[in-house]
Amino acid sequence: MGNALRFLYHNCVKPIVQGSDSLGPDGVSSAVSTLAHDLFQFDMTSQVPEGLSRHVVSSKKAQANWYRKLLDVWRESKPLPKTPEEASRLVIATLKGHQKADVEGLLSYYGLPLPHTLVGTPELVKPHTGPQKTPDGVKYELQTLPVDAKAVADGDTVTVYVSIEDPREANNVPKGVLVAAKQRAKARAVKDYTKADALQKNITDAGYRVLTGPNNEDVLARKYRIRLKGIDAPESAMPFGKEAKEELIKLVEGKCLRVHVYGEDQYHRSVGDIHCNGKFVQETMLKKGFAWHYAAYDNRSEFALWEKEARAARVGLWASKNPEQPWEWRKNRRDKR
Repeated sequence: MGNALRFLYHNCVKPIVQGSDSLGPDGVSSAVSTLAHDLFQFDMTSQVPEGLSRHVVSSKKAQANWYRKLLDVWRESKPLPKTPEEASRLVIATLKGHQKADVEGLLSYYGLPLPHTLVGTPELVKPHTGPQKTPDGVKYELQTLPVDAKAVADGDTVTVYVSIEDPREANNVPKGVLVAAKQRAKARAVKDYTKADALQKNITDAGYRVLTGPNNEDVLARKYRIRLKGIDAPESAMPFGKEAKEELIKLVEGKCLRVHVYGEDQYHRSVGDIHCNGKFVQETMLKKGFAWHYAAYDNRSEFALWEKEARAARVGLWASKNPEQPWEWRKNRRDKR
């Protein structure tokens, strides 16, 4: 949990009734602290507050998307919101483009000022410090389920799952997978685990998987293998290979990721940029010296700069005098075979 969220979480109270507010010992509004508390809970459980649905019109899946966005922005906010007005402006700017009834319902739930009561334009609040538009060349975006540590293969490859309730996935699920998922649920209900396991294998072979949700419910999801674009981390058998993998696990474990996919590589992996909790994962891996800039496949100048900074600081693999390039290491292995 980031310092910003931790600071506000320690000043949190239970949800309040609209219109009631007070200041905590650090001058933080109780309404703001309550919102921070719920963001903290969402970060831990991926669950939105139960009572929120009575105030908004969209589904819980949509609500989770709001909280994911708010969590990313909250971590990046400098200075932190302390007053209801500041928090309200941040929420309005972050959820700009969403239904008016949802934004106002969310504000009302926390007792925060509604847009028409604020003086000035809410758009003056900068909702995010990162890129405000989709990068050139991106074909589509994935919003993943929380990532398991075992899904991280090495420092530049991770397997993710996307719920079939995602609008992009919903219309593309093979009928056989849907039928198998229903049959599996029935088999498990009567404790026919042999049949259930066989059906799970059929689902897995088709590129999907039935996962267990936070409330022990079945979640049917599509599998994607993601190759991080523009970086090349040491292979597992190389020096710093283990450390690179551990760093990537630390960044993504238990988190929902936003992935910009550019295409597929020769191994049928989706090549993309990964964003997590307001961080650009490739940037972190390069700055900490756990990856090379893979210039042969990505010429972004910022990647070269981040690698140069890590080299100068002699962090990570750059602590070695002459670290071997992963692509050369792989080539040497192929030549020996």
